Amino acid sequence: MPSSAASNAEAYLQTLPAERRAVAAALRELIRKHLPDGYVEAMNWGMPSYEVPLARYPATYNGQPLNYVAFAAQKNAYSLYLSGIAMDVAKESALRKAFADAGKKLDMGKACVRFRTLDDLPLAAIGQLIASTPVEEFIACYERSRAGFR
Repeated sequence: MPSSAASNAEAYLQTLPAERRAVAAALRELIRKHLPDGYVEAMNWGMPSYEVPLARYPATYNGQPLNYVAFAAQKNAYSLYLSGIAMDVAKESALRKAFADAGKKLDMGKACVRFRTLDDLPLAAIGQLIASTPVEEFIACYERSRAGFR
């Protein structure tokens, strides 16, 4: 995965060629429009990341903020990281159903949706999914997922 040395999301966008920047900027706008209060935009893992700040929840397994959503422009495609669905079967099912209902092919790893154009995504459903998890709920899901590791 390409990693950017940009210090913020706006600088990240400026490093992209115009056509790729337009897609990444639209994705950023979608995320920011639907992002619940309490998450912050940052650059982490070499890409724009929307996360629970360490000041709010410092007890992570790796000392890094809890990543809720992130995106990256890859060499030939884009990736949208939806960490919240990896811990919630119902939300993953809803995402899969949204793709099927829209007649779109889902290319997904555990929480990474890969796509080539914005038309490959059911944008309204993704916006609803992003909006659906307040910070407190996300932290509670994270804590349940880590319970066996303590």
